[in-house]
Formats: sequence, structure tokens, C-alpha cells
Amino acid sequence: MGQINLVRVLLGGFVAGIVYNVGEAILNIVVLGGENEAMVKKFNLPPMDNSFVAKMTVLMFAVGVLTVFLYAAIRPRFGAGVKTAAIAGILVWLLSFGYLGFVIAVLGLFPVGPTALSLGWELVEACLAAIAGAWVYRE
Repeated sequence: MGQINLVRVLLGGFVAGIVYNVGEAILNIVVLGGENEAMVKKFNLPPMDNSFVAKMTVLMFAVGVLTVFLYAAIRPRFGAGVKTAAIAGILVWLLSFGYLGFVIAVLGLFPVGPTALSLGWELVEACLAAIAGAWVYRE
């Protein structure tokens, strides 16, 4: 069992972060843009300005690095490849997007339809990000 290649984790994490950021931009601007605006008004929240977008972009790159780090950590047990990357993506989704989506649904903060759409979208997004990041990772 070798050491985790942190340089490759960062490179793969950057690639995964690009997938996460593109996916989130399409989801939240194009697909759910109207629902997001309604939520901002409903809860009297400040508009999602450039500062918010910058913070979320950095956060999604951090999630990308975490995803590839998890892939690297489980790779010796499950083997290199798409299946292991998908497992890492599913785990990251469960602990981040899935958990938050479940809380939002239980509290009734967002309608069920858009929440379910978002959760499904982000599950696919997390798996694709993990696969893309794993493609770059080498020990």
C-alpha cells in the first residue's frame, strides 16, 4: 500500500472542482434559477452577489479535493477505476449534498420537486467529478 500522492490529489481535485462548479452553475442558474430567487425572497435573504459566488466556487474546489483524497484513500481497498471513483463520489454526496438536501426537505424549506431534482443532479455530478478527478490521480 503506497502513500497518497498529494500533488495528484490537488490536480485531480482541481479537475473535480471544475466539474462541481460547472454542474452547480447549470443547476442553480439555468435549471433552478427561478426557484432559487423565490427562496431568497421567501426568507428575505440578501441576493447571491459576486462574493457569494466566489465563496461557493472556492468551496466546490475544496469538495473536489476532498473527493479525490477520499478516492485515493479507498483505492488500495477497492482498486483503481471508475467503480471506486463512483463510491467516493457517492460518499461525498451523502455527507454533503445528500445530508443537506434531506434536512431541507424535512424542514420544508424548499419544495419537494426542486429538492429531489437537485439531489439527483448532485449525485450524478459528484460521481462525474470523482471519476474526472480519479482519471488524473496516480500514486
